[in-house]
Amino acid sequence: MPDQRDPNAAPDRPAAPNGPDTGPYDALLLLSFGGPEGPDDVVPFLENVTRGRGIPRERLKEVGKHYFLFGGVSPINEQNRELLAALRKEFADQGVDLPVYWGNRNWAPYLTDALREIADAGHRRVLVLATSAYASYSGCRQYRENLAASLAVLAEEGRPALRVDKLRHYFNHPGFVEPMVDNTLAALAALPADVRDRARLAFTTHSIPTAAADTSGPVAAHGDGGAYVAQHLETARLVADRVRQATGTDRDWQLVYQSRSGAPHIPWLEPDICDHLESEHADGAPAVVMVPIGFVSDHMEVKYDLDTEAAAKAAELGLPVSRAATVGADPRFAAAVRELVLERAATERGLAPVRCALGRLGPSHDVCPAGCCPAADRGRPSRPAAAGTD
Repeated sequence: MPDQRDPNAAPDRPAAPNGPDTGPYDALLLLSFGGPEGPDDVVPFLENVTRGRGIPRERLKEVGKHYFLFGGVSPINEQNRELLAALRKEFADQGVDLPVYWGNRNWAPYLTDALREIADAGHRRVLVLATSAYASYSGCRQYRENLAASLAVLAEEGRPALRVDKLRHYFNHPGFVEPMVDNTLAALAALPADVRDRARLAFTTHSIPTAAADTSGPVAAHGDGGAYVAQHLETARLVADRVRQATGTDRDWQLVYQSRSGAPHIPWLEPDICDHLESEHADGAPAVVMVPIGFVSDHMEVKYDLDTEAAAKAAELGLPVSRAATVGADPRFAAAVRELVLERAATERGLAPVRCALGRLGPSHDVCPAGCCPAADRGRPSRPAAAGTD
């Protein structure tokens, strides 16, 4: 299997954080996907996720079996509570005077309720941290559409207008990459000693339709589109390089996908993690570490698709595997969010702040350009979106 590291990559560029002034912003919103917190929540949650697609309730009950295996509880909300606490602690410890709120796309606490609370508290300029590190329709544009729809509700209610700005993509920020490196090293250490030094790495992320991947972006080094795959490959390279430096072993690695959904005739990104494990086993791989770089927290796609389904496939093959933890509420990630907040605030004040980024792609754009990450996989024009130029 070829090593996908780029030998021509530019040196990594670590940098120092900016000062503690958050003006003109007066609130931060943690914006996430949401998940059920009990058996009775599962089908209503899935109805929220699939609203407008005409999926029968009986089909949703079938899909919900994954959640019922875990008592109907997704871990994402609890992990968001932990991240919320970590952000508040980081801000308090570093003298950053910025209240942090939390809202979800598909389950309580809902986004509209969170924005309503922010407005009623007197805040008017809001930064938004989405729990997705990469460019894509579902990971960026759809959150911006949700923000626009919720702001429209508040306007209809006669509440004061809010301006929301979304923090840039953080896939290559040191505070995201470094925890993933340590988590990968811990997963390697969990393997049997006789295969540990020869284990391969499978970097996993959510599969999306190839049409959506092709129109994600832009990335300066790759022109318009293709950002979803390019950004994941860069994160994987950064993690793999640091694991090599830490262990002295140059490992084969590959970016693979998981959690495909939707009509079977529509092309999605491949290979699937389970198919990849079969290929690795056939190729003589002694062990594989699954590294979920595409996910900030251990939500259901991680707990079921990797810890349950992929682990079962590996056991069937007799292939030793382990799974690296996600970033979650790691203090380094909380510190990265603080840096991103201060960076964007300084930019809004007309300054030229330090913009931390590792690798060859550099820091992402602050403002999404018109037409960025359209809903190409949905067969419809994109809806109005906040925190961008359209």
